[in-house]
Amino acid sequence: MINGNGLTIYTDGAARGNPGRGGYGAILIWKGQSKEISQGYIHTTNNRMELMSVIAALESLSRADLNIEVYSDSKYVVQAVSERWLDKWIATDFKGGKKNKDLWTKYHQLAKHHTIKFIWVKGHASNPYNQRCDELATAAADGKNLIEDLGYQPTP
Repeated sequence: MINGNGLTIYTDGAARGNPGRGGYGAILIWKGQSKEISQGYIHTTNNRMELMSVIAALESLSRADLNIEVYSDSKYVVQAVSERWLDKWIATDFKGGKKNKDLWTKYHQLAKHHTIKFIWVKGHASNPYNQRCDELATAAADGKNLIEDLGYQPTP
């Protein structure tokens, strides 16, 4: 469902190998207008790209205090926020080897400026926005303009 009184964001991430080349795609929908963003990375993971898609969408905003609905097929991202896992991870400084501290910290800072609701959607299940985000993410992963995921740290 499109958010009638605010911003709707659809997101997806992809990795060719996990870890491997990766990319994210996001669609921002505001008052009937949409904007697509994507980026590819040389070496990363799927979970990082799923989260990066949300972060990139939030970073692209030019105003604060928005009501935002984020649609994602990543249970990792949706549950971390909706079930308040992220709050526990932050309170314990990501103790116990929780991954992607850099991205979760960045998301947490960006989220403070908005009211955000996450909604899980089944991936590859005929949702046209989710399908398009998948196309954006995989095209970015397969593209030539890949950048370094500076926060990615391989597991020893």
